[in-house]
Amino acid sequence: MPLFDTVFNAFVTILVTIDPPGLAPLFLAVTRGMNRDQRLQVSVRASVIAFVVLAIFAIAGKAILTVFGITLPAFRVAGGFLLFFIAFEMVFEKRQDRKEKISDVAITRDHIHNIAAFPLAIPLIAGPGAISATVLLSGSFQGWAGQAALVLIILACLAATYLVFILAERIDQFLGQTGRSILTRLLGVILAALAVQFVADGIKELAAM
Repeated sequence: MPLFDTVFNAFVTILVTIDPPGLAPLFLAVTRGMNRDQRLQVSVRASVIAFVVLAIFAIAGKAILTVFGITLPAFRVAGGFLLFFIAFEMVFEKRQDRKEKISDVAITRDHIHNIAAFPLAIPLIAGPGAISATVLLSGSFQGWAGQAALVLIILACLAATYLVFILAERIDQFLGQTGRSILTRLLGVILAALAVQFVADGIKELAAM
């Protein structure tokens, strides 16, 4: 696969699993009652924490799999099924309902200064889907140069997420309920196709072993 296609597919996969437009209303929910400066602090901290978590899995993902005796092709198949399940939830709007429940719980249980770490950074941004996608993609980015490229892709995705948080009020008003529903479903279909490709590649590699 050409380098551009590999980088582009990695960017799309990670960005879709994070789903920044879907996070906009949740960001507003968990930061309810904060002023603009406080929301800015929360958005910066959440983005940084999520970046660190995903970068660790981008760099050490294969080592983590090795510790548990899991081959990358096997993880491709398992991860592909997980991403497909997340795509299914996006298409049928199950994922947004679950995320809203997580954010509601966090408002009552966590101090205002900790919501950047939970639930924003984990699990809303760097959730199971984004982590699985990162580990899967790490197999396509070999060596230090490849790992650095994947980390830069993650950085770009988190920068886009941070921008969405900054513009959350405007985005939420612009999209509205109907716009968010349509966009989430479209992203879900794209993720489903990427997930099927992961499974197909994994099965092919397992058959060749």
